[in-house]
Amino acid sequence: MLLLNNPTGKPIRLWPVVLIFLLTILTIIWIWLFDGLDRQNQILRSISVLGISLLLLFIWLLFFSRLRWKIRLLSLGTVLCVILLSIALFRIKGFTGDLIPILEWSWSKRAGESLTRANTNPGKMDEASWLSSNDYPQFLGPNRNATLSGIGLVHDWSKHPPRLMWQQPVGAGWSAFAIFGNLAVTQEQHGKKEMVVCYNLRSGQIKWRHSDNTRYEKEPGGVGPRATPTIVKDYVYTLGATGTLNCLDLLTGECVWSKNIVNDNNSEVNEWGISCSPLVLDNMVVVSAGGRLEKSLVAYHKDTGDPIWHAGTGRAGYSSPIITNFVDVPQILIFNRGYIVSHNPLNGQIIWRQSWPKQTQHVAQPLPLPENQLFVSTGYGIGCKLFQIHQDKNAEKFQVSLIWETHHLKAKFTNVVHHEGYIYGLDDGILVCLDLTNGQRKWKRGRYGHGQIILVNNLLLIQAESGEIVLVGADPTAHKELSRFAALDGRTWNNPALSGPYLLVRNDQEAACYLLPVGE
Repeated sequence: MLLLNNPTGKPIRLWPVVLIFLLTILTIIWIWLFDGLDRQNQILRSISVLGISLLLLFIWLLFFSRLRWKIRLLSLGTVLCVILLSIALFRIKGFTGDLIPILEWSWSKRAGESLTRANTNPGKMDEASWLSSNDYPQFLGPNRNATLSGIGLVHDWSKHPPRLMWQQPVGAGWSAFAIFGNLAVTQEQHGKKEMVVCYNLRSGQIKWRHSDNTRYEKEPGGVGPRATPTIVKDYVYTLGATGTLNCLDLLTGECVWSKNIVNDNNSEVNEWGISCSPLVLDNMVVVSAGGRLEKSLVAYHKDTGDPIWHAGTGRAGYSSPIITNFVDVPQILIFNRGYIVSHNPLNGQIIWRQSWPKQTQHVAQPLPLPENQLFVSTGYGIGCKLFQIHQDKNAEKFQVSLIWETHHLKAKFTNVVHHEGYIYGLDDGILVCLDLTNGQRKWKRGRYGHGQIILVNNLLLIQAESGEIVLVGADPTAHKELSRFAALDGRTWNNPALSGPYLLVRNDQEAACYLLPVGE
């Protein structure tokens, strides 16, 4: 006891420690219950409060504790040693969708450093594989709405478990697979090379690889490409994280043409990397460049790479262009920073645009709905809105009006789906069901993190952020989880791809193919 006391014999001053703990607890309770922040800012502010509290404890220890100086210096030295040892042993691998740091051993191999041997001989193609009606040839599937029909998935995976076809390491990146026949194409980072890699769907064997000498790496965005390839007939179109737009031969991987949309359009690489998945329409491939001088959305000739048109001035977000019809008029939609914009597919001319709060990242895909309606959602506390698209027949101008808005669905970088008058999506990581008529929440249950969703008939196939695959009924009356299994290990943000019964999943470290049980 004498060792702890001040040389003057005064007792240790403990009331500041009690006060610091009480203030810390009360502040965190206020942040989570009363401050009205979105989940990510709640976490960031909580981490800041804990950091300030630790700093105040250090100040108390050194100057106000009344401990012997030997004890103060020994305690300070111990803490500094622990900090230095932690820095030596661990490094930040990345962040979860809620911006919580993920640690790994400092000697672990970094993402995107390894190379996998490829079988560069494409061999003979099975002609039947080119006739599949179950292809998943682009981002979010055939219609870019993560909706499939005609696949009767078995509900109970405990009795009929999915069968692992193959599982193997892949390069870093957040791209998904595009599937055409027996070929599955994705984008990966291998060292200093950004690669497009083609796999055999059923065996996982690498058929070919195309590489570009570029690398995107930035915290907290991570390493590697993030867009999904687009396969159209004999070609695959890819857009890398630094702006490399490629047209490749699907059978061999040979480059037909290549452009850099950043250099071409006087734009810049986004903070989280270029994420737009190319949209192929008729004779053109459309990408969001975010360039100045009417080069926000651009179209290149799909066979030659020659410019066709360019339009708009908005900076690019992280969404991909989609084609839809409003009032029987074909339109390309793109979610830029601050606006949802509609373009004429023939010449790129802007048809209409709708403002959106600029303080958020524009990631989630806008979802066109029946009756000329459009559903839009973003995270970071913003929420979602349902718009009605009108056309003034006399002036031939389009008008956009708000039907309703709510904070009950904040899709950060996940997609949402529509089924029989209800919207299903992940609200800051928790699955919710909204009534499309009024935006009212029917239920909110099931924490799946910032994952991804495919609607298969009346089932929600969810790739959870943890790597699990979960099957949930698309039922507005209640949350009904039917089955689940661990498909991957670790943080998984990449969209899954489903081709018939074959489910392809990947993250920034590994990929796997599962044969899902199906009924008649």
